[in-house]
Amino acid sequence: MKVVAIAGSIVGSKTKTAIKYATDQLLDKYPDAEVTLVDLAEYDIQFSDGRNYLDYQGDTKKVTETIMEADALLIGTPIFQASIPGSLKNIFDLLPVGGLEGKVASMIVTAGSQRHYLIPEQQLKPILGYMKAQVVQSYVYIEDVDFYRKEITNDDVKFRIERLVEDTMTLARTYQRILEEKEAEYDF
Repeated sequence: MKVVAIAGSIVGSKTKTAIKYATDQLLDKYPDAEVTLVDLAEYDIQFSDGRNYLDYQGDTKKVTETIMEADALLIGTPIFQASIPGSLKNIFDLLPVGGLEGKVASMIVTAGSQRHYLIPEQQLKPILGYMKAQVVQSYVYIEDVDFYRKEITNDDVKFRIERLVEDTMTLARTYQRILEEKEAEYDF
């Protein structure tokens, strides 16, 4: 199973720290999974201009193809100005409308305070649903106070990330089995 974890910002460290913790958990608990961490800060991604994702070159093509080949996505996003960052939205804009069909997606969100707790519900889940992802309903919301020197200091946050990883993999494996059973019905 291919899992792609996305650190969806080109600035800051908290989202990357949280996604890195999640990928470490994935690698530790699911050694058979092929895990790729895509930190958007490390890539030079073009803005979407309406082309098919296969028509882009360089980092843009590499990142979009990596996402399209995934069975599951673990999406990390900070909240800036009561919204997901443009760098993450651009990734979704680069993909086809139904580009997440057959994929399971879960979310880890970092923010400065509790005030933006519903942003994933109001912005990210609708995008993922529109693109036909199977969305893990719970998500992990982490505030600034839960980090210190690029480390998560709140044990409850660590537990919730571990649980999200487990829920993501359980749903992805279950969904994969359902798709395989459906395919087997076609006998050709």
